[in-house]
Amino acid sequence: MTAAVAVRGHDIGDPSVMDAGAVAAVLGVDVETGLSAQEAASRLAQNGPNELRAAPRVPAWRRVLAQFQHPLIYLLLAAVAIALLAWWVEGRVGWPVDAIVIAAVVLLNGVIGHVQEAKAQNAVAALAKMTAATAGVLRDSKPQRVPSAELVCGDVLVLAEGDAVGADARLLQATTLRVQEAALTGESEAVLKDIATLLRPAALGDRIDMVFKGTAVAQGTGRAVVTATGMDTQVGEVAALLEATAPEPTPLEKEVARIGRTLGLAVVVIAIVVVSTILLISEIRNSADVVHVLLLGVSLAVAAVPEGLPAILAVVLALGVQRMAKHRAIVKNLSAVETLGSASVICSDKTGTLTRSEMTIERVVTASGDTRVSGVGYAPEGRVHQIENPDVELAPGPLRDETIVVLSGGSLAGNAALRKTEGGEWEIHGDPTEAAFLVAERKLGVAERRERRFERIAEIPFTSERKLMTTIERDHEHGDAFVAITKGAPDVLLGRCTQARVGMEIVSLDDALRARLLADVDMLSDAALRTLAVAYRPLAPDEDPTAAEGLERDLIFVGTVGMIDPPRKEAAVAIREARRAGIRVVMITGDHPKTAARIAADLGIVDAGAPALTGAEIDALDEAAFAEAVRKTSVYARVAPAHKLRIVDALQADGNIVAMTGDGVNDAPALKAADIGIAMGVTGTEVTKEAAKMILADDNFSTIVQAVREGRAILDNIRKFLRYLLSSNMGEVLTVFLGVVGSGVIGLKSTDAADFGSTGGAVVLPLLATQLLWINLITDSGPALAMGVDPPTDDLMARKPRHVNDRLIDARMWVSVFQTGVVIALVSLLTMDFYLPGGLIAGTGDLTTARTAGFTVLVFTSLFTCFTARSDTTSAFANLFANPWLWSAIALSLLLQVAVVHVPFLNIAFGTAPLALDQWLVCAAMASGVLIYSELQKLLRRGWSHA
Repeated sequence: MTAAVAVRGHDIGDPSVMDAGAVAAVLGVDVETGLSAQEAASRLAQNGPNELRAAPRVPAWRRVLAQFQHPLIYLLLAAVAIALLAWWVEGRVGWPVDAIVIAAVVLLNGVIGHVQEAKAQNAVAALAKMTAATAGVLRDSKPQRVPSAELVCGDVLVLAEGDAVGADARLLQATTLRVQEAALTGESEAVLKDIATLLRPAALGDRIDMVFKGTAVAQGTGRAVVTATGMDTQVGEVAALLEATAPEPTPLEKEVARIGRTLGLAVVVIAIVVVSTILLISEIRNSADVVHVLLLGVSLAVAAVPEGLPAILAVVLALGVQRMAKHRAIVKNLSAVETLGSASVICSDKTGTLTRSEMTIERVVTASGDTRVSGVGYAPEGRVHQIENPDVELAPGPLRDETIVVLSGGSLAGNAALRKTEGGEWEIHGDPTEAAFLVAERKLGVAERRERRFERIAEIPFTSERKLMTTIERDHEHGDAFVAITKGAPDVLLGRCTQARVGMEIVSLDDALRARLLADVDMLSDAALRTLAVAYRPLAPDEDPTAAEGLERDLIFVGTVGMIDPPRKEAAVAIREARRAGIRVVMITGDHPKTAARIAADLGIVDAGAPALTGAEIDALDEAAFAEAVRKTSVYARVAPAHKLRIVDALQADGNIVAMTGDGVNDAPALKAADIGIAMGVTGTEVTKEAAKMILADDNFSTIVQAVREGRAILDNIRKFLRYLLSSNMGEVLTVFLGVVGSGVIGLKSTDAADFGSTGGAVVLPLLATQLLWINLITDSGPALAMGVDPPTDDLMARKPRHVNDRLIDARMWVSVFQTGVVIALVSLLTMDFYLPGGLIAGTGDLTTARTAGFTVLVFTSLFTCFTARSDTTSAFANLFANPWLWSAIALSLLLQVAVVHVPFLNIAFGTAPLALDQWLVCAAMASGVLIYSELQKLLRRGWSHA
């Protein structure tokens, strides 16, 4: 049994520059038998599980309480307290209706927010279960699979194709071992691993004698001793960097907080002014009079604060989340939907996000010419054709003969497999680069013949020293003769060739032909294509096909392929739509600069020929130069996680609202720092999903465009119902304020001491507190919520995004809200004057009738405002019936208003009196004044905009 050790990965130094045997010795493990189960359990107990440090789970009671930590909620709770105090001072008669109803609204808002966020968290948890991994290990001399969380330092990993690497480890054995490290380094190509000890410390992507947690084996087999687990791994270092990145509140959260502060201040000022005015102009004789003043303060607070706003915001955002879920996007935070709609920059990783992660052969160059291979991905759909004739299949002749040998030879000199699933999808097993030959060969239609013709006898695996791979095949069409088929780096392969194939003939490879073939390779490299060449040699009858030495000589060169990880077709469409919406798309990748620039140009992110800025070039820039470069550069290559974070910070400092998409661990810090991080649900790592605010369950970049459109629609609707709510509530506040101040003008006097004070001629309130609350209940909830799902009034993607400093409620809206409030107050008070004796208009009604009429006009004006608030410039009659929910809400509000005016027990509760038909018509006509005013105002605005 091995000795127990307390060593963690960082305690042994850099294992990449240590001999594998020395690493195993320090870790106290016999690499032939592995750890014993008992020893592994002991180390697991001592060092903890192989997991990234998770944020402490927030208790359910704190999550519920968090729903009430909102400035508007604080205002409503203050209003509840005042209402309860007034009810208590009055002698606790009946039920404190005001306090109960406001408290119910607050509770409703909390329940909605908690339920929706819980649903999103459950969806994220389900995704996490999908990503749970196991690892192959050698324990007690037996290979076995254990949960990756149970790996410990000293474990011997047993690696095979398709395995996820469970921990950082030093290689002990490697046979054609290629590892996909795109999730960690951003490199799109699988990295060939080698057990040879590095001479000096190297960058993460160049540590070829190491494998890392969070990567995957693309090809080959190997064994490695675990040197680091959990937070000590390279993934853990990124996670630690992530923890140090403070999350930013979303623009909507900032704006709503500002609105809450503004309304809070306004309520205090208005209450002080009005109450002070009453105290100055009225005769206060006893405590009952003081209670009436307090009730007035409560009524103003109720009128000024749109208590339905938090609930409506939560519902509208929740509905947006549900619509996004139908498009396979999981939103972890409700406000994140609106944030994406405000995004001015989308920073995206390349590999797997903008590209398909499916290496595809694009061109084949041989001695007789250049051919193009159409189609992308692993589905063998497309054709092989000459560049000059893209619509014509490659005709029989020398060029076709050479192309067949290149593609079939590349397919033979590899170990990948291509198969069609039961669902009709094509999938690969093995190295994507090798699979690209299989796909292209099927497009040419010669795969079946190759499979019948050749039988593998032996293989010389790829090594980093040779940069070649060779297979020995038995050729059944040529008397079962043996042939060596080799693929590899073009410059290396050409050095082993003495002849070249031209059609069906073999010619000498002279200097001129060699130079031309090398020039072809350079041409493909300049086009940002990865190059691989193919050659072969029939073996002499006396040659031993199983002898590796001497077989890769005197080869016959056939041709070179150029391949690329192709861009997603839907990503190109999404990027065009984003640019139309004024959103800048930025590619940030760890891949080669030429490849990044090529993909960016293909997708329309930049124009062809635009350069990419590399991480090394970024390091050479001072802060001022870097800030200027960020304004102009849209493609970044060979960057580290710290560079990504710095780029996002610079964009935000320049006034942008930044969205960051990605799937790899290296994207996580930038995802968290961005205004909204978007992770890939299928290929995304655990760290990335934790950092993101939104997860694309289908990894489809085009879903982002739908999210932008949805976010903009939500933002528009939020502005609509804010304009509506604030205008209506402003009308209520001004009606009370102007009614008190101008009571003598409109004849608002009473000889009833119960109205206010104990002497005749006392000032009375134009509206009762219960009436104000009723108006808010029937107009601030249903109609406002219906406006939250209003269809767009124009092309949302044809406008520029909001600037980070733009207000949700700007100065123009505040002016409009105040003007509309003035109009609402004037028509309401004039209606009351119409029925009151005295004042500007000599009426014959009593105070209750006049108050009921003014109360009804306020309701009607609020309902008219539903239509006028839908746009600053478009007529209320445009698309009048586009929102059936709004009409339903208005109809319900009207029915409720009829009930409160005509149902006897409601007359008593709300101080109303029944109205005759002609009085209802007067109320409707007076209320239409707000519609007429709004239409005239919009007409003038449209005229000014066209002037």
